[in-house]
Amino acid sequence: MSTFMGLETSKRGLFTQQSALYTTGHNISNANTLGYSRQRVNMEATAGFPGTGLSAGTMPGFLGTGVQAGSIQRVRDGFVDQQYRQESNKLGYWDSQTKAISQMEDVLNEPSAYGLQKSLSEFWQSLQDLAVNPENGGARAVVVQRGQTVADSFNHMHKSLTEIQTNLGTEIDISAGQVNSILKQISELNDQIQKVEPNGYLPNDLYDARDALVDELSGYFPIETSYEKSGGRASAIAEGSVTVTLKLKDGTKVELVNRSEHAKLETNPSSLHDVSTNENNSITGLKITQPNGTIVDAKHSNLLDVGKVKSLMNSYGTVDTDTNGVPIPNTTKGLYPKMIAELNKMAAAFGDQMNIVHTSGTDINGVKGGNFFDTKGPGPFTAGNIFVSEALMKDSNLLAASDSTGAEEGNGKNAKNLANVQFAASTILGGSTLQTYFQGVIGQLGVDGQQAERMTFNSATLLGAVEHRRASISSVSLDEEMTDMIRFQQAYNASARMITVVDETLDKIINGMGRVGM
Repeated sequence: MSTFMGLETSKRGLFTQQSALYTTGHNISNANTLGYSRQRVNMEATAGFPGTGLSAGTMPGFLGTGVQAGSIQRVRDGFVDQQYRQESNKLGYWDSQTKAISQMEDVLNEPSAYGLQKSLSEFWQSLQDLAVNPENGGARAVVVQRGQTVADSFNHMHKSLTEIQTNLGTEIDISAGQVNSILKQISELNDQIQKVEPNGYLPNDLYDARDALVDELSGYFPIETSYEKSGGRASAIAEGSVTVTLKLKDGTKVELVNRSEHAKLETNPSSLHDVSTNENNSITGLKITQPNGTIVDAKHSNLLDVGKVKSLMNSYGTVDTDTNGVPIPNTTKGLYPKMIAELNKMAAAFGDQMNIVHTSGTDINGVKGGNFFDTKGPGPFTAGNIFVSEALMKDSNLLAASDSTGAEEGNGKNAKNLANVQFAASTILGGSTLQTYFQGVIGQLGVDGQQAERMTFNSATLLGAVEHRRASISSVSLDEEMTDMIRFQQAYNASARMITVVDETLDKIINGMGRVGM
C-alpha cells in the first residue's frame, strides 16, 4: 500500500465532485434552453486495492481507492418520447384541419346577413314583388340586380375557396421543403455523433438537438425511430445514429434517415382537369426518394390519417391514379375540392332551372324570353362561371315575367314561376331543393368543424399531459440543481479536508519522527 494512497483517493473525490458541480452549472445555465435535457454525472467507485491476479498482494480485504466520473449522461425516457411524438402527430393533423375548415367557414359566412342564403332570399323576394307589379320597371331592375348579386356571391365564394386551396398547395410545398431541411439536419447530426462516440464520449447536446428535430418531424408524419451503435470505444449508453422511418397505411415503412443519408420529398401535382369539380388543383401524392435511391410513391390513400402533411393533402385535394401513375378522371377528393364541387352543383341546378322557366315566359313586349343566366365561354354553369345575361343587364324589360299564353301581357305569372324555383326539386341536387341542399352542405361543414375543434382540443390536452410528464423527467429544476450544488460542494469540501488530514499525517511522519529530545 502506498504511503500517498490517501492523497490519491481524496484527489479523485475532488475531481469527481468538481465535475458534478460543473455539470450542475451547465444544467442551471440551460434551464430555459428549449429542448435541453438535464445531465447528471454517473459516479462509480474505482477498483479496490490490491486488485486481482497472482501478483496481487494479500490483505484482509479490498481497500477502497475512491470515486470517479464514469460518464455524464442526459436524463431521458424513450417511452415518453415516443408517446410525445405520437400525440404531436395527431395534433399536427387536427390543428391543420381546424384551420382549413375555419377558413372555409369564413368564406361561406353562414348563417349571416351577407351570405349566399341572404342573397337568394332577397332574389326570391324580388321575383315575388315583380309578380305583383310585372310592368314596374323599378321592380324589373331590382330582380336583375339581385340576380347578379346571387351570381356574385357564387363567384366570390368560388374565387375565395380557390385562392385558399392554392395557398394550401403552396403550404404543402413549403412543408415538404421544411421536412427535407429537418431530414438533412438529422443526418448531419448523425454524422457528427458517429465521429464523437467511438472516442468514448457522450455528445449529450447533439442528442438534444437531434431529438428536437425528430419531435418537430413527428408533427408532419407518423414516424418510427431506431438506433444503431457507432462502434469503436463507444460507451454502452451511447445512443448511436438514429434511423427514421415513415409508417404507411399498408404497412410499408419508408426510410427517411439512415445514418448520414436522408430521403427527399416531392409533391406530385396533377395536370388533370377534373370535370367533377371543373378544377385543376390536386396532387397525386408524395414522391419519396429514399437514402438508398429507391423511389416510393406515397399516394394519398396509403398515408395514415395523421400528421400535418396528411391534413394539408386532405384539404387541398388529391386524385387517384392507375397502375401507371396516370390520374383517373372524376376521382378528385378532399375538403376544398368537395366544397367547390358542391357549389358548382348548386350553381348548375340554379342556373339551369332559372333558364328553363325564364325561356318558357315572355317579356314585357310579348317576346319569348332568353336565358336569365349565362356563362363566359362554353361549358356548364359553375360557381365561378355564372352571370346574369348581358342582354338582361342592359335592358330589364327583357325579363320574361309573363307566361307564354299570349293573353294578359305582363300578367306576372312567370315571375311567380321563377320565384317558385326555390321550392323545385333538382335531379342535379339528388332531389333536394336549392335551399335545403345548401342548408345540408352548411350543416355538414358545421359538424366537421366542431369535430375538428374537439379533436384538436383533445389532442392538445393529451400532448400537454405527455409534455408535462416528459418535463418532470428531463427538464431542469432549479430547486433540485441548487440542492445538488450544495451536496456536491460539501462533498468537495470534505475531500479537500481529507487531503489536509493526510497532509498533516504525512508531515508528522516525515518531519516529526526521529526527532525525540530535540
